[in-house]
Amino acid sequence: MTITIFLGSLMGAMALGMPIAFALLISGVALMLLLGMFDSQIIAQNLFDGANSFPLMAVPFFILAGELMNAGGISNRIINSALSFVGHIRGGLGYVAIIGSVIFAGLSGSALADTAALGAILIPMMVKAGYDRNRSTGLIAAGGIIAPIIPPSIPLIIFGVTSGVSITKLFLAGIVPGILIAVGLVITWTIIVRKDKVDVLPRSSFKEKWQATKQAFWALLLPLIIIGGLRGGVFTPTEAAVVAAFYALFVGLVIYRELKIENLYHILVTSAKTTSVVMFLVAASMVSAWLITVADIPALITDLLGPFVENKLVLLLLINLLVLLVGTAMDLTPTILILTPVLMPIIEMAGIDPVYFGILFVLNNCIGLLTPPVGAVLNVACGVGKIEMEDIMKGIWPFLLVEVLILLLLILFPSLVTVPLQWMTS
Repeated sequence: MTITIFLGSLMGAMALGMPIAFALLISGVALMLLLGMFDSQIIAQNLFDGANSFPLMAVPFFILAGELMNAGGISNRIINSALSFVGHIRGGLGYVAIIGSVIFAGLSGSALADTAALGAILIPMMVKAGYDRNRSTGLIAAGGIIAPIIPPSIPLIIFGVTSGVSITKLFLAGIVPGILIAVGLVITWTIIVRKDKVDVLPRSSFKEKWQATKQAFWALLLPLIIIGGLRGGVFTPTEAAVVAAFYALFVGLVIYRELKIENLYHILVTSAKTTSVVMFLVAASMVSAWLITVADIPALITDLLGPFVENKLVLLLLINLLVLLVGTAMDLTPTILILTPVLMPIIEMAGIDPVYFGILFVLNNCIGLLTPPVGAVLNVACGVGKIEMEDIMKGIWPFLLVEVLILLLLILFPSLVTVPLQWMTS
């Protein structure tokens, strides 16, 4: 009955077109009424506690850093550098898209921002060179979900805050899975593009490669600073976000000089708007999370999955199948906020490494960004690529399939995540 009331009120509010944050509050109120403990002060207190978190301060600063990078000319220099090395290869622009996705992932941590930035620059270039528009847009969308896996990752921060798992360990654990996705996309793109008749760019000379790399040096240095600082214990993830924001500001204003003082107000306002959406979602989720605990819903879910607790593989397969289904109807952030407090007690009972589970969970939710009808990254890619949803689905399915296979590979072989993590934290 408790689960039915919670899910019914949540889905009902969403079906009426209510924003996710308000739907979470409605479901929380419904649980309070069911338990006979309605109190507006409890709602207000949990809203405040949900946003009053030092680790969450990383979110607005990484969002700001991403906005500053796009405005400061960093994005163009990264793409030009990649073009100088692989632009002359058959399918070279696709490889540039994948390489760009990995590098951008180490800068912003936002799938939507990376997809929009790469798509705006590369899709027109790819179409002009003879690439299929649907497939090109699908590749860039599929590469966009690398951003929430490779540090700095906003979804990993939200998962870490919600679950109590170390954000630094989550960041380091996401590096190898992110690279595996990139490798999978490269192999898939190589197979697909070999029969296409597309134009290639002239081979760049050593001098041109050096010049492009030198121009992108300051942009490429930031991911190394963040990962090196985290691994060396120089700063926390929140402090890393501040470093990233000030670094992007300095590079844009002083080194590249493409960022203008008069543009800062617009950048700050845009970042604040994006941050307010994320933070209100987190705050609202704390109301429902607190009531989920009070109503003992995790225990009810544990009873349902209890027979599978002894078999970690079957349990993980069932949970990931559930998350894949939920991801088709719900966006990444609310899914993390709603399911994390429900699933973590089961994960702890089964003795599954919470960092490893966090990577699987976030990757699974990222795949949901590529599935209709919600598919936030799909919608962004469609807008940038100027195509319809049914068209992008024709182009993205090989890349989506390989990302699901990589998720399955990580489930079957946990050491792909845990062994590199042990090495990086030793």
